Amino acid sequence: MVVSSNDQKLGIDSQYNVKHIKIWQTVQAIPAGKIACYGQIADLAGLPGRARLVGKALGAVPKSGWRGQEVPWYRVLNSQGKISFPLGSEHFERQKGLLQEEQVVVIGARVKLAQFKWQPDLAELLFVLEH
Repeated sequence: MVVSSNDQKLGIDSQYNVKHIKIWQTVQAIPAGKIACYGQIADLAGLPGRARLVGKALGAVPKSGWRGQEVPWYRVLNSQGKISFPLGSEHFERQKGLLQEEQVVVIGARVKLAQFKWQPDLAELLFVLEH
């Protein structure tokens, strides 16, 4: 991986994948009590069509988070508003529990997108995301 001068201005450490970092920063912008879909995160991170990369990046988040902040991976669901882990698995139950702690209603494996989907406005994106 090549770290560009723009990446250096953003303080991007060359040990991490630049695309993963963009995804982590985008996920960090999701407010508590809201969820986003994999494809939505890919689009907002400037990586349209890379929904699967979002899942891969969330699986590679450092234990310490990114830049000293948690990357709330559990706020990212599939395009139907469903938790992607197998129903009843340890990871499924952990994600469901974390969402419920933030008052996100999970019925079965699904969250009502109309009620809980994050819809950032342009000002929020420009302020929070570094592109």
